[in-house]
Parts: sequence; C-alpha cells; structure tokens
Amino acid sequence: MKGVCLEFANPIGDAISAIQFAPRSNNLLVSSWDSSLRLYDVDSCVLRLEAHSEAALLDCCFQNDTVAFTAASDGFIRRYDLHSGITDTIGNHDDIATCLRYSDETSQVLTAGLDNKIKSLDMRMGTTPVFWRHLDAGVESMSLSSFDLIVATGASVNIYDLRNLDRSFQSSESQMDIQIKCVHSIPYSRGYVVGSIDGRVAVEILNSSNPNNTRYTFRCHPKSKDGRYHLVSVNDMAFNPLICGAFVTGDNEGYVIAWDAQSKRRLFELPRYPNSVASLSYNHEGQLLAVASSYTYQEAIEKEDPPQIFVHKMDDLLQRSILVGSSNRK
Repeated sequence: MKGVCLEFANPIGDAISAIQFAPRSNNLLVSSWDSSLRLYDVDSCVLRLEAHSEAALLDCCFQNDTVAFTAASDGFIRRYDLHSGITDTIGNHDDIATCLRYSDETSQVLTAGLDNKIKSLDMRMGTTPVFWRHLDAGVESMSLSSFDLIVATGASVNIYDLRNLDRSFQSSESQMDIQIKCVHSIPYSRGYVVGSIDGRVAVEILNSSNPNNTRYTFRCHPKSKDGRYHLVSVNDMAFNPLICGAFVTGDNEGYVIAWDAQSKRRLFELPRYPNSVASLSYNHEGQLLAVASSYTYQEAIEKEDPPQIFVHKMDDLLQRSILVGSSNRK
C-alpha cells in the first residue's frame, strides 16, 4: 500500500479532530483545533478551501460534495458552502459540541455535546432544532447507518431510530466494563463496532430474530517486547466500502491495523505514524485511506509533532489478499 503525505504551504496549526472523504469525490474535509475547516482535493493535492471559525472545531461531516457542517468548542453548529466559503450558524449546544452526523434518509443533522443532549436539525424545515434528548452523560462518539443513530456514552451504546427519536430501541452496557472512545456502524449489517481507551475493540451484530446478538471482543494494539498489552486508546475506525467486513483501527501510539470483522482476522498493519492516529476515512470507492497523524490532547506525554495527513492507495495485490482472507471463516 503506497502512502503519500499531503503537504501544503500553510500547514495545519493545531491538532486534527476529524477527517472525512466526500460522498462522491476524492475531496477530503479536515476539522482542527486551530479553528479552521479545510477542504483538500486529494487527486490534485490542492487546498481548495480554508474557512476560519471562532472556536476549535471538534468534528465535521458532509451533507453533499458542496455543503459541510462542523461542531465546535463554543457549542455552535455551523454550515459551510464549500464553493463560496460562506458560513452560517444553524444551531448550538449549551456546552462543547462534540460530534455530528448528517442523514441522507431524513435530511437531518444530528448533533451531540457535553451538555448531555442530542439535537436534530431538519434541513428541510430551517435551522430550528426539532428534537433534543437529555442523556446521563456527554456523548463521546456517534455513527449513522440508514435510519439507525448509534450513540456511545461512557460504557454504553444506545441506538435510536431516526423515524422515532423519542426513545432508543436498544441500550447495551459494554460487556468489557470499559470507557468507550469511538463507535462505528457496520455498513453491511445492523450492528456496530466500539473502540475503547484501553486498546480493545468490541463487535456486535444485531439479530432481530435472535435475542442473543453476535458479540465478540479482541485487543488490537501490538504487544510490547515483554508480551504485555499496552493500554492504548483506539481513537477511530473506518470500514472499507469496497470490501465487505474489512475495517481499520487507529490508536494513540500511531498504529493503523486492518481487520476482517467476519472472519475475525488481522489483515495488515501500516508503518507506525509519527503521532497518534486521530481520525481515519476511506473514500467512496474504498481505494484510498486517509490517516490523520496528530496529537489528541489525551495524554501529557503525547508527542507534539506537527499534524499531518497521509493518504494510502490500495493496490490490486492487497485487495486480492483481503478478499481471500475475508472468504476464510473460522
């Protein structure tokens, strides 16, 4: 797998919080603690847009290839026209806004924050929040799959149906009794994967016909020389849209490792990055993997090398090896 570092005249000035490829192009959206939203054209290696904000940007997502949203440390949710650079505020939280997602199915922007609230903005109805829900804790991570909104708080995962947000239809306490750092929906099946602050990953596939869902856990961080596991946070995960069941994990010591969720096999490991892995994203074709190497403000001893973004191209040989590995079931 070939890796290229995106380098520009104006480097990213502070920690990267999130990266995301566009729905139908190889444009990459980047939010960071230096209060700027950036849009990179990966194919041309060009910075297309840099829009400044009033606060640190903690998450970002696309509505489509021309409109994006951010969640910020001042609690505000902002919308960006990626052609003109025009920005407007569409909502806010009473505390830091931690994460947001956009649903194509319902045209809603779902946001969460440290005010223990989930809010919904229907982009067809204007910018007035049409729903909010109080939780017992601040939201660490959110993910969307069709009509399922998956929300991680503390050691629990709650799933909401966007067609009926009044209550969650599933709540599951983490079987590992750990603090969840990130959650990601499984694109090929109803279910989710969570990453913990101690280096473990839990996979749960929901089965409506069987009350006993498929659930298993594993450690994804490499062992040290003495054979012990480090307690290293899994910061993000990303599923490859091209290869069913293949996903990558990125942790706080700079490791990116690929897994097959179906066969429970480790597929490959990328060379260690100079900093923590803050965020991961595959492009819409599953042929490019973007990796944000950046400090994350989680540990006092964390490296503070300049934030960088690396883009890897999946070669044909590696894709064939993954497909063969995915077909082997244990």
